[in-house]
Amino acid sequence: MKKLSAVVAIVILIAGSGIAAGPSVLFIGNSFLFGSGSAVRFYRADTVTDLNHEGIGGVPALFKSFAQQAGLDYDVALETRGGSGLDFHLANKLTEIGSRPWDNVVMHGFSLLDAEKPKDPAKLVATSKQMAEFLRGKNPKVNIFLISTWPRADNVYPEKGAWHGQSVEVMGRDVRAAYDQAAKNAGIKTVIPVGESWLRAMQSGVADANPYDGIDAGKLNLWTYDSYHASTHGYYLQALMIFGTLTGKDPRSLGDGECSAYELGMSRTETKALQQVAFDQLGEAVTAAPKVTAKPAPAQRCAATPK
Repeated sequence: MKKLSAVVAIVILIAGSGIAAGPSVLFIGNSFLFGSGSAVRFYRADTVTDLNHEGIGGVPALFKSFAQQAGLDYDVALETRGGSGLDFHLANKLTEIGSRPWDNVVMHGFSLLDAEKPKDPAKLVATSKQMAEFLRGKNPKVNIFLISTWPRADNVYPEKGAWHGQSVEVMGRDVRAAYDQAAKNAGIKTVIPVGESWLRAMQSGVADANPYDGIDAGKLNLWTYDSYHASTHGYYLQALMIFGTLTGKDPRSLGDGECSAYELGMSRTETKALQQVAFDQLGEAVTAAPKVTAKPAPAQRCAATPK
């Protein structure tokens, strides 16, 4: 009886300790992950762990929502700081990042590759390797994913922009090339092509490519008011790309009545279009990426189902 009581006590302690059943996924980044300029920033913050205790939900919370609706259990956390690259996290946040041996990490650097030297990939390449080495020191089997970020309209169209005189396509390709170089140098297998999914949305007529000359009727603006950060639609597309890559699931399987899109005020037509873009962009890349195995859980739907 005493042994049984001890076992029961241990079970109770574990249940109350906050230890999650599912594999862990840590997001490391900046405002491009925490959702600056949109309702995504504080969305469902209670479903994820913000290591900085700033009440952020952001793209990690969108990923968590998608996973729950797909019947997958993940323990999701984030370490974000606006306007920063991986160099900031290496210099200031290794205590938080190293607080546990993460199973999976999704990370990105500064949107111009280097805040002091825009377009120069050297810092991204070096810091991606340094962060990967640190993470593998905590868990040699950690799966690491890099996010190739979207092109910034504010650095393409205005004269002050680092890519002025070129196009969003050129900036998108340059950023992707830098992330490919960083991944190769760091021994990281997968780059999530978020920037390319934005370009695909523009090329297919789902989104407008130039917010400075007005948004064409029937098209989405993936940027928010500053033409720098993403709109709700832009962050939603990014989250779909991450979901599809990590789980190997078709983003379209979430359906046009997907819970988070509904809660964030997106229409069924918009939701369906962005899910299709994500599916088309992922293509064969999603089958090549290492999958984040999750414990099955009951699928969750919206509290108020869209009509």
